[in-house]
Amino acid sequence: MIRFGEDRPRRRPNLTPMIDVVFLLLVFFMLVSRFGTDLALPLSVAGNGGSYSGPPRLVDLAADGLRLNGSPVAPEDLARALQPLTQGPDDAIILRAGEGADLQALVALMERLTAAGFTRLVLVE
Repeated sequence: MIRFGEDRPRRRPNLTPMIDVVFLLLVFFMLVSRFGTDLALPLSVAGNGGSYSGPPRLVDLAADGLRLNGSPVAPEDLARALQPLTQGPDDAIILRAGEGADLQALVALMERLTAAGFTRLVLVE
C-alpha cells in the first residue's frame, strides 16, 4: 500500500472574512435605504383659467438681438417698451430663447427685467 504522508488534522474554515463581508453589506444597505416616510400632499385642483385679452408681451432672444412682439428692440429700451403693455409688475412677460441664443444673455435679460420691476417672468421653449 502506498503511503502519502501523515494524515493532517482537518482545519476548520475561518468565518471571520465572511462575517466582515456580511456586516459590510448590512452597513451599506442601512446607509443607502431611505429613512423618511412618504407623504401625500394635498393639491388644489386647477380651475378653468380666465381668457387673456390684454396686449401680447413676448420677448424673443435670438443670436442677432431682442424682439418684442416681433419688433426689434435694444436691450436698454426693453423695459421702457414694455411699460405701455403692462398694467402692473405682476403681469406676465413671456421670454423665449431662440436657436443660438446665449445663456448668459438670457440671464442678463432676466436680471434687467427684474431690476426694472417686472416680477413675473415666464420662460418658454
